[in-house]
Order: sequence, then C-alpha cells, then structure tokens
Amino acid sequence: MSAADQPTTTAEPSDHPQDREGRLPVSMLDLATVKPGRSVREALEESVELSQLAEAQGFERVWFAEHHNMSGIASSATAVLLAHVASQTSSIRLGSGGVMLPNHSPLVIAEQFGTLAELHPDRIDLGLGRAPGTDQRTLQALRRDPSAADRFPQDVLELQGYLRGESRVPGIDAYPGHGTDVPLYILGSSLFGAQLAAQLGLPYAFASHFAPQMLDQAARVYREQYQPSQAHPQPHFIAALNVIALDDAAEAHQQFVQAQQMRVQLLVGRGRDFSEAELDTLMDSPAAEQVLGMLKHSAVGTGSSVAEHVRGFADHVRADEVMVTALAPDLAPRRRTLELLGEHLVRA
Repeated sequence: MSAADQPTTTAEPSDHPQDREGRLPVSMLDLATVKPGRSVREALEESVELSQLAEAQGFERVWFAEHHNMSGIASSATAVLLAHVASQTSSIRLGSGGVMLPNHSPLVIAEQFGTLAELHPDRIDLGLGRAPGTDQRTLQALRRDPSAADRFPQDVLELQGYLRGESRVPGIDAYPGHGTDVPLYILGSSLFGAQLAAQLGLPYAFASHFAPQMLDQAARVYREQYQPSQAHPQPHFIAALNVIALDDAAEAHQQFVQAQQMRVQLLVGRGRDFSEAELDTLMDSPAAEQVLGMLKHSAVGTGSSVAEHVRGFADHVRADEVMVTALAPDLAPRRRTLELLGEHLVRA
C-alpha cells in the first residue's frame, strides 16, 4: 500500500491519543537485518546506529524480534542484543517485540529481563508472543514442547508473578527480576492475543506489518473486551506498519521494490542467492504473492505523505501508538526514513 492509499475511516474523538495530547507516539521494530553479502556484526552495528537515531528523533521505544534459523535476521538472542543497545543509548525505551515465551522458561526470561531492568531502570519493555518464531524443524532444535503454546496464558501469569515479586510458584523467585515489575505487552496477529491482553488488562501490539488480515477485528475485540488493571486502567493498542520515507518519492518506491524482493528471498528462498532470471520467476510465484500480501500496511513516499498515511492508519484502527519498521534494504534510506518521521510525525 503506498502513501496515497491511506485509509479514510477516522477514530472516535473520545479516546485517541492524537485528540488527547496532540501527538501520536511512534516506535520502531528492528529485526537486525543481515543483508546479502554483509556480516552479522555489520547488521548489529546498524541496529545500534538506528536505535541511537530513533532516540535522537524522539521515538517512544525500539523493540527487537526473536526469530530462529533465519540467516537474514540477527536478533534471535534478543536479551543479549537489548543489553548491548541499551549500553549504547541513554533514554529511549528498549524491549522485545517479542520474546516467544513458549520457547523459554518464564523464570529464565524473568531473570534475563530483570537483569536488564536493574542495569537500565525504567527503560526495558517485555513484549511476549505465543508463536515459535521459526519453522517446525527448528522447534525440535529449540527443544520446544509442541504443546507449549497451549500454556501461554499461564506462562504469562507466572512470568508476571516473578517480576512483581509475587511468585505463583511456591519457594521460587527470580533473582534478578524480583520486584522489577518490567512492563509486559502481549503481541499477536490473531484474536487470541487480543482477547488475552484484554482479559489480563495488558497493552496489546498487533503484528500488522506482516499479518494484516485480522487487524481491524483484533483492535475492536481488544477494546470491547478490555478489563482494566491497576497498571493499565485504559487499553493501549499498538499497530505496526512498514515505512520508507525519502526526499524523492520515486526513490522510496524503488527501495520498496527491493525490500519486497529481499523479503521473498528470505521467506520463500530461505536466503539463497538467485540470478536475476531466477528472482523474476520467484517473484511471479504464488508463494511470493502471499509474502507480498503480508506487506499490505506499508507507507512509501516523501516524509509528509508517509506521515499523513501513518496518521490515517492510526485513526483507522484507533491505535494509541504505532510501531514502524524501516523497510528499506540500505542503511542510508533507513536513516533518512527515521529523520523524516521525526520531522513530520514524531515532533510535528
């Protein structure tokens, strides 16, 4: 979807942050993307640089996603990466978008993020997802119990108990972690996450940057079913989308085409190098069409047009915050995207 295709439905004025405060909180999701021919170290260095820039531009937070067995993504050891980025920044909130909790023990995650919270007070978020973040064969390598996802609600509560210093497991506490009360966010791309977040009175982040199908319905269900909690009397809904903002709209669209090709190569071709003819064939395949559909919610164009699109997108789903992914393959366009978002959206 280009910037010109922005949604026209507007939010009710009673509870939208733009109406209450005059600004829309903007955050960034980063995958520490390893581009073809580049090293993991370079990808991690770029993530630090982009996080520093997001901080300077006034972004709300930067999150990193847990994925496994993907050569093009370097954020699999999410807590380790967060520790490094936190040491290279000073004020911006940092977190997981998310930790795939069924892959881990709640106690271990409480210890990891409790350590981060002790080292960087009031800066750490803990976004939690139910999906594995990988394929079925990798699940076996992770030693993941196939039924672990069924325990996700109970695991969230167990984790929350450790962080609050109110353990649900007699005789077991998280050290570090005990009493840090690291803020929890539920992540999802279906109604399950929306309903769980509403039931627990937690913020909810919808992965519409790659799973757009149920965005509207999930946003509505979350608000309709929300049960206020002490920490969150009001619902807080985060919607994600892809952005490429450059000074020249044609260049932005060219970067978008390259990003589409990279995404297809990563997800369909599993990161394999293709000749130009092979790539053309791959891009015309049904599998590629499905991947391209995942990028439905993308704003591409100049700074002003992308900012207008993002505001319209947030109004359409009544988002309290937007989480953007800087989709351009190259670092310079991603940097410029953040600068233009800062100018036309974050600080406007």
